[in-house]
Amino acid sequence: MKVLKFGGTSMADAASVSRVADIVQSENANRFVIVSAPGKRRPSDVKVTDMLYACHKARLVRDDVSQEFAAVAERFSAIADSLSLRGVNGFDLDGELENIKSNIDGGADADYVASRGEYLSAYILAAYLDRPFVDAKKIIRFDSEGNFDEKTTFGLCRAVLDAKVGAVIPGFYGACENGAVKTFTRGGSDVSGAIVAGAMNAKIYENYTDVDGFMSCDPRIVRNPKVIDVISYRELRELSYMGADVLHPESIFPVRSRDIPIRIKNTFRPEAKGTLIVPTEKLLCGEYKRKNLPLTGIAGKRGFLSVQVEKSMMNNEKGFARRLLSVLEEYDLSLEHMPSGIDTLSVVIDKHGVEKSRIDGMLMKVKSLLRPDRLEVIDDVALIAVVGHGMNRRKGMMSAITSALYKADVNIRMIDQGSSELNIIIAVENADYEKAVTALYEMSLELETK
Repeated sequence: MKVLKFGGTSMADAASVSRVADIVQSENANRFVIVSAPGKRRPSDVKVTDMLYACHKARLVRDDVSQEFAAVAERFSAIADSLSLRGVNGFDLDGELENIKSNIDGGADADYVASRGEYLSAYILAAYLDRPFVDAKKIIRFDSEGNFDEKTTFGLCRAVLDAKVGAVIPGFYGACENGAVKTFTRGGSDVSGAIVAGAMNAKIYENYTDVDGFMSCDPRIVRNPKVIDVISYRELRELSYMGADVLHPESIFPVRSRDIPIRIKNTFRPEAKGTLIVPTEKLLCGEYKRKNLPLTGIAGKRGFLSVQVEKSMMNNEKGFARRLLSVLEEYDLSLEHMPSGIDTLSVVIDKHGVEKSRIDGMLMKVKSLLRPDRLEVIDDVALIAVVGHGMNRRKGMMSAITSALYKADVNIRMIDQGSSELNIIIAVENADYEKAVTALYEMSLELETK
């Protein structure tokens, strides 16, 4: 039995929905289908979820969502009309749209409003496939503190879905104990699909998007990078954390404990092999085969801040690192990396969405609490992760990395190797980010031929 999830591009218009239906109907094993809200049909388009957030904002600002909601209604009506769903037994899109608008007018919260894109997307696909529609509210549960409740959810999934030959389910949301709609973070439909796959003990969880698989490098930087054929859960986590965003990084948790593989597929090229994401231990013991690559992938992000603290005899000052970290906690700043020397300690901070006043306050507190001999702040740092299980068995990997960056005239500000030797993190200046990524990718291709 398979669980399939289709992203926003796959549900963007009637033609893509028809492709989705062909894929679902191509195998009897394709039982449960989870869908996102319609995405962009073209680069200048607006995602339906963003249109719905605009509805919620309009309700708060001027108490009138007519204009914004009309655009949402038109988008879904166009899909339904092109699929000739008007008049299909039981299908009442107008009634659903009227009910949703009424709830928005009545003050529905942002989670409810944003979730209606997935709701209507699933409602349309279920009618087109002539399969049962199962509202995610009935099977995905959050606890009183808003955390995902796996035990209750898995029980509800099995109780509702076990007897069904197939069903279509909206992604992105579930319900709290009181029945209120609660959403995951953006991209959470990937998580919804993984939850259903885990609960139903699927043979495989197939996640369909608009690319041929998980790329070994960002295609916006490197033209036509290789598609990774097999990748482990742990490698995926490292690459996703550093910005590779084909799959929501939390998607592996509901399936990992059950050793359910995930395959990334392309809705628009279903014949492409895609990328298989597998349990780490099973890959390492040889149960899954792939090329003996020196590294699996490269990913990175801009916009970090490095704070380098220098103090003589720091190693003899008990609790120094703890006090430094307590300052980050006080100012609600997330630690990314913490390389150290005998008299130096650096912290790398993700400053996305962080006000300058918080950074300034943190630096002042570090000075007053730790009294360093020297405090250096390096702004606009980019982090690049070189990831792969094979790296720890290949001599000269660090030399190859540093040589590649030297030849590309990239100054390395920091190198941090994880204890598992699964990844090496390199910090460079933001201005050198794309040049560094390109150099590292070309280095990886050269290593493959040796």
